[in-house]
Amino acid sequence: MKNFKVALVGAGFSCAVIARELAEAGYNCSVFEKRNHVAGNCHTERCEDTGIMVHKYGPHIFHTDDQEVWLYVNKFSSFKEYINRVKAVVNDEVFSLPINLHTINQFFKKNLSPKEAREFINKISISHIDNPVSFEEQALKFLGKELYEAFFKGYTEKQWGVSPTEIPSSILKRLPVRFNYDDNYFSHQYQGMPLNGYTSLVESILDHKNIEVFLGKEMSKDNLQDFDHVFWSGPLDAFYKFDLGRLPYRTLMFEKEVLDGDYQGTAVMNYPDSDIPFTRITEHKYFSPWEDHDKTIIFREYSSECGPDDIPYYPIHLNNENKLLSQYQERSNIEKNITFVGRLGTYRYLDMDVTIRYALDTSKAFISSKNGFKG
Repeated sequence: MKNFKVALVGAGFSCAVIARELAEAGYNCSVFEKRNHVAGNCHTERCEDTGIMVHKYGPHIFHTDDQEVWLYVNKFSSFKEYINRVKAVVNDEVFSLPINLHTINQFFKKNLSPKEAREFINKISISHIDNPVSFEEQALKFLGKELYEAFFKGYTEKQWGVSPTEIPSSILKRLPVRFNYDDNYFSHQYQGMPLNGYTSLVESILDHKNIEVFLGKEMSKDNLQDFDHVFWSGPLDAFYKFDLGRLPYRTLMFEKEVLDGDYQGTAVMNYPDSDIPFTRITEHKYFSPWEDHDKTIIFREYSSECGPDDIPYYPIHLNNENKLLSQYQERSNIEKNITFVGRLGTYRYLDMDVTIRYALDTSKAFISSKNGFKG
């Protein structure tokens, strides 16, 4: 294994975890990252003006039911308990998300019990939609017209740039309706924030004598021939130099503002109204509530189509078939000594815990394989 050289393209969670697992098994790993920092879009850094730990590419909250993954990340960083409590401004009123008993009673100006609220939602929802195909159909079946149009229609149009009728119903399945006053955005057993930020966590994962990290080093298919195996977490289409065209992504733009005191009193405030151009405002001091800061920093978040010079955030999966994706996947499936991993390499939206789970499983399969490894 000392002479077996592994290249890993990208220094986010996928390649960091794979590199660590392979390094501990005796492989020599070279990690190449085109940015000047590790941790990918999870990168965190201290704001010079405020001292606040900022999630540079948008907020990330670690949440999982996977105990092995939770124990794994806790080996490399101390975690502080953090509960994400999202609010939404609709017609100048503030509501709690996900939609819960408080949201329902406040929105409809009622005082319903859990049983009464369930009966009420069943009455206003469009129950005859047996097999929802689109986001809109799923929302109408779950919530009814009023709640859907207030909290999801405009937000979804701004976030994805298309009608909710074109988006798969599976996206909404992550946001259940709750018939109690639980306003915890996630329902996972383990939830928290790394005490010193995600970049410190990833740096710890990569801290091994058999791992060498090259920052500011962009890699392409042409300069990987010196390695016995490559794990590619960059964009799938970038590996082929976009020769068939670019896969569609949404990107994000952040409008930063530093202020005295507090701004909104919570970490995340959504703005579903369609006449407001941004989707949400995040106040990052609230992602580290154990710290004290006199100033605050907010980011207004705008979603748009991803251009060649933009950072790809969200792969776009619509109800119609993506032939371009299928073509790239067919090519990638027959590659030798290349494994495509992570959100960009597999063209899937993956939460951090799922990314780490796939990385651990991929590493285990690679180490245990005897007759070659295709990923």
